[in-house]
Parts: sequence; C-alpha cells; structure tokens
Amino acid sequence: MSDTANTAPKWMSRWLIAAAIYNIAWGALTVLYPNWLFDLTGMEPPAYPFIWQCVGMIVGVYGVGYWAAAFDPYRHWPIVLVGFLGKIFGPMGYVSGLLLGGKVPGINAVPPEFGVTLLTNDLIWWVPFFLMLFGAFRHAQRGSYADATDPASAMSEFTDAEGVTLLERTNRSKTLVVFLRHSGCTFCKEALADLKAKRSQIESDGTRIALVSMTPQDQAMAWLDSYGLADVPHFADPERRLYRSFGLIRGTLSQTFGLKSWTRGLAATLQGHAVGKLVGDGFQMPGVFLVERGEIIHAYRHESVADRPDYEAIACETSPASGAASAA
Repeated sequence: MSDTANTAPKWMSRWLIAAAIYNIAWGALTVLYPNWLFDLTGMEPPAYPFIWQCVGMIVGVYGVGYWAAAFDPYRHWPIVLVGFLGKIFGPMGYVSGLLLGGKVPGINAVPPEFGVTLLTNDLIWWVPFFLMLFGAFRHAQRGSYADATDPASAMSEFTDAEGVTLLERTNRSKTLVVFLRHSGCTFCKEALADLKAKRSQIESDGTRIALVSMTPQDQAMAWLDSYGLADVPHFADPERRLYRSFGLIRGTLSQTFGLKSWTRGLAATLQGHAVGKLVGDGFQMPGVFLVERGEIIHAYRHESVADRPDYEAIACETSPASGAASAA
C-alpha cells in the first residue's frame, strides 16, 4: 500500500495486522485450551468452559476483521470503530464489576486478577485505534472534494422532475438555491417550513426557489408535498457533486453534533420537525445561494447544521459573492 493522498499511512496497516495476529492467537489458544488464563492468574476455572471458548471464538473473529481492514483502513473504518468500542467497554465492565460486584443486584464480582488481561487486550490499542478513526474522518473530509467542478458546469448536469437543468432555472430567473441535507434532517424540515412561510416575499421580485438534497427524487416529492412545496424544483444529489461544486464541505463533529445542534434540535422537534431516517451523508453541510445565469451572487455556507438563515434577506442580495459568507 503506497502513501498517497487517498491511502492510509502504513503505520495504520501495521497496527491492524498486529491486532489481527494477537486476536487470532489469543482466540485460538482460548478455544483449544480454555483454562490457560485461569491457570496463569490462579483464578478458579469456569464451570462451563465452552462459554469461555465462545469468547475466544469471538476474539478470533475480530482478528479476521482487523486483517481485512489492514488492506484499506480508511475504507474499513467501521471495523476499527467496533474494535475500539469493545476495547473501551471491556475495561469499563471490569471496573464496574470490581467496584460494584456483589453489592449491586445483577452485577457479579470480578476477580482483581482478571485485570492483567486489560493491558494487552485493550489499553495498548486505545491510542492507535483512536488515531485511525480520526484519520479516516479527516480523510473523508478532504478526499470527497477532489473531483469538485465549477458551479455552472455542475448545474448543467442536474435536472429536476420536469427535466429542466438547474443552470437553465438560473438563466430563466434569479434563483435562491437552497441546499438541504436529507428528508430525515430536523433542520431541513424546519427550513422547508420557513421557506413555505416566506415564499411569497422571496418571490415577490421574480426570484424563484430551487432545492437540492441528497434525498432521491421520488422520495423527495412526497417530502416536499407535505410542506406545500411540491411545485418547487428539486434536484437530487445523493453523490453530493453539486454540494462540492458550491464549496459545501463535510462538517466536523462540533458542526453536526455540537451543543447548538442539540439545543436547536430540541426546539425544532418540539415544533413538529422530528428527526427521521438518515439519507446520505450525515456530515454534509447545507447552504443557501442566490444564483443568476449560473453566477453566484450571494453565498451563505452554514457554520453549523443548526444555523437558521434569513432566506428573504439572502434573496434580496444584489452584490456578487466574494466567497464564503459566514453564518449569521
């Protein structure tokens, strides 16, 4: 595996191969000789060794997953995530059993000697596994924009339900292009409600609204109809090519799941905009653009998925966009 912009660093593969070898060896030893750990630590062997052999089998299977992930750590990050969670929850279970075992109903006492397994089974893997996950996340943010084209070219490739391209829509009239995220997004539902309420003011000077989302066209029609916007042109972009051409990035954890998202999300939910099924990339950021004849007149790129733009004010902008406008 070469060190290119789209390939994970070699150290990730080496750590995963090491984890694979360790897990497969530990699992095989436990299946073939289930009492080895108990003999080593002086603990009482289990009354039903086949249960402990099942644990060995599970650990060994994890090793097979790590081996597969080593060939492309960025692509197979879910395997790393599952392993990382197991290495977090294992020590948590040990500590709870040590402190609460026998004192709280339902929690069995854990022999202190069992803690010798934590170092090699869990603790030494925390840092590399976390760095692998963080690296995969950052790679996804960078790599997905390598193929971005200019907005006008991208708009010429996307058509709405009537077969009209987005570029043609902007040639016919000044267009407020609203990039939503998907039909399950709480803030996108709120945005549609806002657009419905402000539509007459937005369109009073001839400006028209166009919507872009990751939701497929057939699903989007029913979604928009529920907000009285079925007649608004919608452009499905599940691969996020239009998003990239308009400079809309994948958000960070704070932008998508920060405190503002939780507090605003609760308020939006109480207003009837409950979260639904995820469609597409949950980290994709939204935005609003005023476009005329393929040229971006004004750009509003969200700083948080919870931002609530003033669509009417953006539609009234007349000066050319200088780049990314910060969220208000």
